[in-house]
Amino acid sequence: MKTGLVWFKNDLRLHDNEVLTKAVQECDELIFCYAIEKSNFKKLDLGFRKCDVNRFKFMQQSVMDLQNHLDKLGGHLLIGSDSAVQLFPELVEKYDISDIYAEDEYASEELNLIKTIQNILPSVNFHFYWGKTLYHKDDIPFSISDIPLSGKAYRIPAGKESEPRKTFKTPTELKSVKKVKSTKFPSYKIFDFTKKEYDAAQPLLEGGETKALDRLQYYTFKSELLTGYRWTRNRSQGLDYSSKFSPYLALGCISPREIFETVKEYENKIKKNQSTWWLIFELVWRDFFTFKGMKFGDEIFKTKGYKHKEIPFDNNQKNFEKWCHGRTGIPFVDAHMRQLNETGYMSNRGRVNCASYFVHDLNIDWTWGAAYFESKLIDYDVSSNWMNWHMQAFEIYYTNPIHQSNKYKAQDFIREWIPELKDCNDLEVLIPWEYDIPKYPKPIEIFSKWERAINLIKKLKI
Repeated sequence: MKTGLVWFKNDLRLHDNEVLTKAVQECDELIFCYAIEKSNFKKLDLGFRKCDVNRFKFMQQSVMDLQNHLDKLGGHLLIGSDSAVQLFPELVEKYDISDIYAEDEYASEELNLIKTIQNILPSVNFHFYWGKTLYHKDDIPFSISDIPLSGKAYRIPAGKESEPRKTFKTPTELKSVKKVKSTKFPSYKIFDFTKKEYDAAQPLLEGGETKALDRLQYYTFKSELLTGYRWTRNRSQGLDYSSKFSPYLALGCISPREIFETVKEYENKIKKNQSTWWLIFELVWRDFFTFKGMKFGDEIFKTKGYKHKEIPFDNNQKNFEKWCHGRTGIPFVDAHMRQLNETGYMSNRGRVNCASYFVHDLNIDWTWGAAYFESKLIDYDVSSNWMNWHMQAFEIYYTNPIHQSNKYKAQDFIREWIPELKDCNDLEVLIPWEYDIPKYPKPIEIFSKWERAINLIKKLKI
């Protein structure tokens, strides 16, 4: 009798899950487990949690949806509240588990956790399967050490020489160990969240595989919004300007291959255009950051970056806090930061502007901003987050938030997130420091490089 443990981590789905498929094929009985790492919610020296309450709630929703899916197939999910390090030895002994199945990892925190567990359980066989990217890491035309530095140098050969593997079907039976019952999701109190914090948390989207697959169908065949994605993706307001797949990809509630296959079907049945190409391009770009993150390891978390470049940052603590709380006095930045704090989400346009302003105007260590985004974003992905911030610090040209607010006609978005400006006209809301608006903070600084953008706004007709 071979008893296995399926260790769910950031693969919170039944569809296209090689870990689950192999465990069902190879074991006589199975235990299903999700272990919350309590250390993920600790307070950092920067003054905020490593993962904040919106991330906690989105994860809770996703795990509970997984548990519901398992229950329907006769499987049951055991949820640990401290760490897999504490939970797994107990389960191995209680159920005589000989094999543990899990998704392969690459970032140091996750790899160190696995190594610790393997050292504690030397007699257990561990089976790891790669499932994080569109292209399997063994199928791309590069070794990890040879991943190119530019996205284009990676993307073109990868696109020509790689093909996503076929998705795995959802299992119809699970071979669960008899008499095992699902356990409740631990209380938010265990992780030192207050009732007020928890109740107030409203992630932009509801977590889970069910909602992920619903969103995929909605954005493609039901609404055909995908057809216009290329031209709407730079907006910030509402739900439908972009796919919103990223939060579900981050926790593995949906697989990138499932998205790929659906887009290909959409191209065959509805329309193939720049938008469908662009969405797949985004998945390939996500792969590139993952593989590049694997190449450089912990260097992507360090102030000097993988280029080992010294930048004399000012690191003004007051300015950092103003940026975090959306009180810099720059409406386009503040509106996006307040949206992030409330919903755990921010548009790509917002991320570019908030990061550029943080690094190039406030001159604060980019790793502080990356850590803050990690704390808040429900679509936090280790490589996408840290590599994007790394690019802002070392590679990308400056983004002018005044010009961008005008270019993307952000007035309504700003009014939505900054109540102090909700009664302002289209001119005042973009450059409120030029007018008498005492409720809204004065800018930290008005830079001369913004002068042209400010003058263009002053010429707007209202």
